[in-house]
Amino acid sequence: MFRGSLSAALAPVSFVMIWSTGWVAGRYAVIDADPLTFLVVRFAAALMILTALALAIRAPWPSSRAAVGHAMASGVLLHGVYLGGVWWAIGHGVPAGLSAVIAASQPLMTAALAPWLAGERIGPKRMTGFAIGFLGIALVVAPKLAAAGGAADGIALPIAVNVAAMLAVTLGTFYQKRFVASGHLVSVAALQYVGAAAVLLPVAAAIEPMRFHLTPTSGLTLAWSVIGLSIGAIGLLLHLIRRGEVSRAASLIYLVPPAAVLQAWLLFGETLSPVQIVGMAVAAVGVALANRG
Repeated sequence: MFRGSLSAALAPVSFVMIWSTGWVAGRYAVIDADPLTFLVVRFAAALMILTALALAIRAPWPSSRAAVGHAMASGVLLHGVYLGGVWWAIGHGVPAGLSAVIAASQPLMTAALAPWLAGERIGPKRMTGFAIGFLGIALVVAPKLAAAGGAADGIALPIAVNVAAMLAVTLGTFYQKRFVASGHLVSVAALQYVGAAAVLLPVAAAIEPMRFHLTPTSGLTLAWSVIGLSIGAIGLLLHLIRRGEVSRAASLIYLVPPAAVLQAWLLFGETLSPVQIVGMAVAAVGVALANRG
């Protein structure tokens, strides 16, 4: 999927810019569909495209049941539990700003666990970078949290689900690094969506009316969610995890909320305050420090 010509400098930037559009896609998706149902359709479409691509280019598939199981299990964590939990939480009252703060704690959690789960050394300078990055994110989303006021009251369960989703994607990155470190990215990604869809489909059927109306808006949103996010951004993330340390790849998450805020400013006319601009710069400095060396 991403070979040879993909430069080390371009991959992180591309991942941040594409993945950040998920916030915009989510706003459009829930207009004509239930959140989990939309994700099931998205995973199924990505699975069909990736399977067809794997067959067309004759990509090798994992040769053992264990390898197949590991690929599917990583998909459950990275896609099914993470995206399902975040979308469900936002759909049940968690403000987008609060969700962004929860998501932005992933790099700190990853850095804390990396020495034990991946054998990575996190020195003082890199830990400082993670802390600065989190401070930058707090500045970016602070105006949105203030505007939300007491909107976060009485939604303890959705917040807990959002936190669980963040933990799932954190563990999923470690799982991917340890157990799915080889294999063709196209076939591995296809198996990941088998696991994600298999877990999320019964949950969606149990708690949602599974509403999905195909309209121009939902169709375009689905197309971008599949091609841009489920295939493009996830492929880049898997590529970054394989090329480097898990903690370095996770630190890029700090740049996603600022990029999403910029897109909301351009597309929806949302305000962009001086505090948020400063926060974006601070987050960028934190990511630079976390990825030095």
